[in-house]
Amino acid sequence: MRTNVQYLSFEEVLASLRDQAFDVRELPAVADQLANRVEVRKYGAGAVLARNPERKSEYKGVPPHPMVWIHHPGFLAGGEIGVLLDRGYQKFWQTSRLELPATADALKSVHRFAEELRETIGDPSLYNESLGTTSDVYWYDRVRGRDLPPAERPKPAWAKTSS
Repeated sequence: MRTNVQYLSFEEVLASLRDQAFDVRELPAVADQLANRVEVRKYGAGAVLARNPERKSEYKGVPPHPMVWIHHPGFLAGGEIGVLLDRGYQKFWQTSRLELPATADALKSVHRFAEELRETIGDPSLYNESLGTTSDVYWYDRVRGRDLPPAERPKPAWAKTSS
């Protein structure tokens, strides 16, 4: 028998987050589109969520819930939520002012935070994200420029003429 999923309201989700020891603070609204944003923190990690005004689901076959992601979970560095940058040889936390190497402890805390947050707000847990922390940006030096048109790509070292 199929079960009906009942999602909490926006205010009930915020109360539930506070009950589970998440630090929840409302962010000031700059425009109507950015109203009802909240920053959620725990374990040295953070994310920004907002009210889902249209109550549309991001995933096919999954009913909508009252929250949408504005900034996915990241490590807190210098008072900002960092994005995970993968450079092929190492991962880094990058903010507007800092770039720090990602340690195993930081990755574990962000993963734990993300799983608890998804459970609380009713967001589905995806298989690849359950295996570990996924990067926000992939920037390998060997593939830099591949997104450019062929005429604008830099020449590889073996194609350059020696003088």
